[in-house]
Amino acid sequence: MPELPEVETTVRGLAKFLDGERIDRVVLNRADLRRPFPPELVQVMTGARVSGLSRRAKYGLIHLDRDATVIFHLGMSGRWRIDPDLPDRHDHLLIEAGGHRFALCDPRRFGSVDMVTTDELERWPQFAALGPEPLGPDLTPEHLKAALKGKTQSIKLCLLDQRIVAGLGNIYVCEALWRSGIRPTKQAGKVTKPQLKRLVPAIKNVLEASIRDGGSTLRDYAAPDGELGYFATRFDVYGRTGEACRRSDGGVIKRIVQGGRSTWYCPRCQK
Repeated sequence: MPELPEVETTVRGLAKFLDGERIDRVVLNRADLRRPFPPELVQVMTGARVSGLSRRAKYGLIHLDRDATVIFHLGMSGRWRIDPDLPDRHDHLLIEAGGHRFALCDPRRFGSVDMVTTDELERWPQFAALGPEPLGPDLTPEHLKAALKGKTQSIKLCLLDQRIVAGLGNIYVCEALWRSGIRPTKQAGKVTKPQLKRLVPAIKNVLEASIRDGGSTLRDYAAPDGELGYFATRFDVYGRTGEACRRSDGGVIKRIVQGGRSTWYCPRCQK
């Protein structure tokens, strides 16, 4: 599943060609993805001008000048293609604007497209309970200390809770915990303030590094221009079972399962 850096890369890629343009044509090649397309989507988007693009958690936002915002989620296999050479049978939504064609391709159809009025955006059910953005100023050691107080669940699973931090996924939680030297199985409420002071910048740094690298190419993800992200070549723990830790002498990366998800960490240097 594309994670936050992949969504951010997608939004930035689309913005280069779509921001400020008037939408000339919208075509739906099927009625639904994970759920039906909004019935008014084609009517509202056609002729509207794109007033900006942004991201919230793992959702991309296309803001229109008609007091409406289109919200897309890439699901398991979705991605946008810009000016594709050939049509794809999985191109389910087509947008023409500024002399370019944008195709939302989603072979497994676990993605979604929604639309809400802009003033209702923060109250949209999927956004209403979200925690702070990990790259924003509201993610602080103080926020985490308060949010994790008294929690007996592991720090790994708490960081995947979107109510605590919005948009963090398995890859980047594993990497950030390694960078901050925190064992993923540690009870969240027992993570110390000094550890949290290391964790917050570790989260931000690993996400920013992945965005610079174009994301992590896992399975079939690619940016809208077709470029493959290469942050996966820089993983310190994720997927490196049995390999030597890059920080501790004699440390070996171990894989465990938490909440049905794989976790990778170094038992020697993560406490």
